[in-house]
Order: sequence, then structure tokens, then C-alpha cells
Amino acid sequence: MSGFVDRAQLHVKAGDGGAGSVSFRREAHVDKGGPDGGDGGDGGDVILEATDEMVSLLSFLDQPYRKADSGSHGMGKARHGHRGKTIVVKMPTGTVVRDMDGDIVCDLHTAGMRFRAAKGGEGGRGNARFLANKRRAPSFAEQGESGEEFWLNLELKLKADVALVGFPNAGKSTLISVISRAQPKIADYPFTTLKPNLGVVRYGGTGDFIEFVVADIPGLIEGASEGKGLGFEFLRHIERSRVLLFLLDGGEQGGIEVARQYQILRDELGNYMPNLLERPSLVVISKADLLDGDIIADTSTYFGLEVDFVISAIDKTNVAPLISKMANLVSDARKSTPVSLYEEEIVISLSADGFKVVKEGDGQFRVVGRVAERAVALSDVTTPDALEYIQTRLFHLGVYRELNRAGATDGDEVRIANFVFDYYRD
Repeated sequence: MSGFVDRAQLHVKAGDGGAGSVSFRREAHVDKGGPDGGDGGDGGDVILEATDEMVSLLSFLDQPYRKADSGSHGMGKARHGHRGKTIVVKMPTGTVVRDMDGDIVCDLHTAGMRFRAAKGGEGGRGNARFLANKRRAPSFAEQGESGEEFWLNLELKLKADVALVGFPNAGKSTLISVISRAQPKIADYPFTTLKPNLGVVRYGGTGDFIEFVVADIPGLIEGASEGKGLGFEFLRHIERSRVLLFLLDGGEQGGIEVARQYQILRDELGNYMPNLLERPSLVVISKADLLDGDIIADTSTYFGLEVDFVISAIDKTNVAPLISKMANLVSDARKSTPVSLYEEEIVISLSADGFKVVKEGDGQFRVVGRVAERAVALSDVTTPDALEYIQTRLFHLGVYRELNRAGATDGDEVRIANFVFDYYRD
């Protein structure tokens, strides 16, 4: 049986652009035909898309690499290369994508949301693009640009309608197995649930029903908001739940009475994220089959604590009215809760235009940036035409001015990608 995975890494590699072609017209009775090299095709992008069809990051655990197709090269007779195929990487709704520094890149909190994680490289221009009055027969073309490439950290925050919150062994797994078709592992010892379980509950008739998702969150203990027990590993799965169901062990497990259990759980949720306590909630006492019948009959208070239901998942005491109440709360919450429950969509481009000058050592400088690197990415930089084009392009971009500001002096070595030259102010 496949396991639940809520953390993984993803390596995305966009397709490289195809190289432009160096070609000249060669036809009968046409002497010294002009340049007709076609452009290379752009590389494909890597797109991330949220889907409700996935509930785990398991598919990225052993196979984290996703790569788009590269563009094809240009050809003679002004034939341009084909664009590389873009790939769409599906991932569970609720996935937060971070860069390797931990900064949020995007939050795929809604099914159908898309984010371009890596942009394909632009295809190189063919030599026909460099025709000018002073350059009648350009013998160079642009190389294709490399596609973007990143390692990303994926973190899944379950998006459930109802979160079952309670101490270990409070009966959460048993309840979710009864009200849905989920089949969690159940046993009589703490931390039986080591991964969140999801169950889909259907309530109502054929023509008028509601379906909602219930998440069985692994047991919390006092100090969970500080990382104790399973702490941080699973508290985040409560963040996006519309309704909270506090399930309290009526058997007072571990000698902790239900009022104290409830207070501890509220304190831990409040310490982790204060606005969680503003969500609609239910207070439910479990294991009614172990309690006195008179206590079960009074469903308003339990040892001074106001409760909504006293239930038994074993013999299904009060389970049906509990489901009805959950369905009503979920329905109301869906109408009033915005799509993003606690934060706005965040989309940050991983790539940047422009350039910067970095001093690497005594008399050595590197120019970093897409526009500068594109200016020197030619198929042949040894011809006078190519060198003249590079110098003119770098001048108009302001690269020489920035080198001067950075302290470059005559004879210093300057590197732009794989292109190296000696800098002179004149």
C-alpha cells in the first residue's frame, strides 16, 4: 500500500533553445545570395499545476526530475526550428513550493492553479536576423539559450473540510473509518497514526447531498506547537481546514480529564496559528460505549465542559447526528470562506533580467545576467563581424559603463558566460 508523503524535492529543467542557422541562398543564376538562416525554436517550459486527483507527494520521492523538451535548430531557406514541448507537472492541491533558501515561490492552494517553475530557453536567431547595411553577409548566428534549471522544496498542506483534532489514541482513526471509506491503521497505543488520513463523507439523498473531506490528523500532545511529539510535522495540515472537530477521550486517557484535554488542544492550536481558534468547531466526547448511560443522555455538558456530542464509533452512538452537524457547518463555511483560507497567492519569478558585475579577484571580473550572456552567445565569435556586433551590443546594454564603475582597469580580464576578453576603456 502506498504511503503518504507530504515533503519532497523537485528538480525542474526547462528545454534549451535551438541554435540559429548560418546559411546563404544557393540557387542557380543567383550569385552571392543573401543570408537565409532560420531561427532556432524556443525550449519548452515546466509548468506546475494543482489537482485534487492527487493527495500525496509520493510520485516525487524517488523520481524528482522533470524535464521539458528542447527546441530544434534553425535551418537554411529561413526555416525556423520547432518549439520544445512544455510539460505540465501535476501536484496535490495545497502544495507550497519553496526555493532552496526556504522562500515561498508559489502556493498552489486551489485546484487548477498553474505556475511556471522553469522557463524554456529562447531559440537563437539565424544569420538572416543580423543583416545590416554594414553587414551584408553575416557569418554567425546565435546559439540557443539554456533553459532554466532549479531544485525546489515541496511541502503539502492538506486542504480538508474538517480536521479531527485530539490526543493520541482518542479514537480519531476509528471515527474516520466509520464515517468514510478510509481504512487507517488502528491500534491501542499512542501515535498509531503516523501520517494524515483522508476520508470522503457523503451526506444526504440522491438529488440533494454534500460531500466533504475529513482529515484524521496525527495525535497532538502538550507542547506540540513547540515541536514536541509529532508537533510541526502535522500541525500545518490543520491550517486550511474549514471546520475543527475536537475529539476528546471520554476515558480520560493518561489521567487527563476531558476539560483539560480540550484546553491543551486549544492552547497548542492558538500558539501555532491564533486564527485557527476562529474557525467553526465541534466538541465531541468519544468512546461512549465505555461510559455510563446517564452521561451519554446529557449531551450538553460533561464534567463542566460544554460539548456538542458524546459518541461511540464502535456502536455508532450519535454518529449520524454528528455527520449531519458536520455537513451543515461545512456547507456554511464553504459559502463564507474565501478560496484561500489564510494567505494570498504568492507567485515569484525565479529568473531575473538585467545583469550585474562581480569582481572575482585581482584584475578579474564576471558579468552575470541573461541579457549580457545572450549578447555573446554566437556560433562564431572569431569573425570581425561577430566581434563588432558583440562590442556594440555590450556598449548599448551599459556593460562597459558598469565595469568602469566596478573598478575595472585596462588589461583586466572580463568573463561573460564562456566568452572572455580583456577590458580597455577606449
